[in-house]
Amino acid sequence: MLPLKDYIQKPSLVMLGLLRGLNFLFPDKLYLKLLYRLKLGRKLDLKTPKRFTEKLQWLKLYDRKPEYTKMVDKIAVKEYVAGVIGDQFIIPTLGTWYHFDDIDFDSLPNQFVLKTNHGGGGCAVVICRDKNKFDKARAKGILEHSLNHSIYPNLREWPYKNIKPMILAEELLECETATDIPDYKWYCFNGVPKYCQIIQSRSTKETIDFFDTNWVHQEFVGLNPAFGEHFKMAEIVPARPTNLELHIQIAERLSLNIPFSRIDLYDIGGKVYFGEITFYPMSGLGCFEPEVFDVQLGNMINLLNVNNNK
Repeated sequence: MLPLKDYIQKPSLVMLGLLRGLNFLFPDKLYLKLLYRLKLGRKLDLKTPKRFTEKLQWLKLYDRKPEYTKMVDKIAVKEYVAGVIGDQFIIPTLGTWYHFDDIDFDSLPNQFVLKTNHGGGGCAVVICRDKNKFDKARAKGILEHSLNHSIYPNLREWPYKNIKPMILAEELLECETATDIPDYKWYCFNGVPKYCQIIQSRSTKETIDFFDTNWVHQEFVGLNPAFGEHFKMAEIVPARPTNLELHIQIAERLSLNIPFSRIDLYDIGGKVYFGEITFYPMSGLGCFEPEVFDVQLGNMINLLNVNNNK
């Protein structure tokens, strides 16, 4: 939660709170227009969208393939992805449960990850590095809160609407050279990876860098939150991953025939692992710096062939 002074200085934050509290009153299109205006301070153009952030809102409304629900479900997506690229890229699942109290911790290894299958970002992820020191009460609070909350009402990311919430446990991936495993997030446009967003040092001082497919460092950063601290580039430019070509091949196959998707991967000890598929980074409500890249990336999303119900 932001400090009280931020709400006083930014009345739009108060309006956002009211909008979210009354979200059930608004149809999707009107709600997204209001949300976009309050978050980014400008009108949402859905008739002739140009910005990346605008086109993501348009896709929420009009690109509604039923398979997207499976692709964002962190349990169901594993079977889907294994069928496309093979199960050697899948992080092993240790168990799934509908309720936290059903988890058999005795059956889990000393290290593991718990998360909800419908949670967005890292807010519903709990990492255990030593089961003897694991704070079950804290984990229960985080995961049960996530189980009882859906992304859909406040952000209108419709693929999450019909996911039955569950908790899953996965093997913990660890990197010998870093506390936090770098995330390689591939921005793909109709099956063509264009940029890799690499996120590092999540638990300390998070940094974000973008690279093209030749691993040329880009001059923009994002997506930054509309309110609060903005992310910085790493002081030392991240090295080109040894499996870069494999990253690109995987991203191509998993993003095929999708107007925009972000394919998240990990690269540890010479092996690549699938993370997740995202259709709306920062729910299309973040900022690029410099801002011109909101339009430049938006130009890469082709909406002409999307079957929609406008």
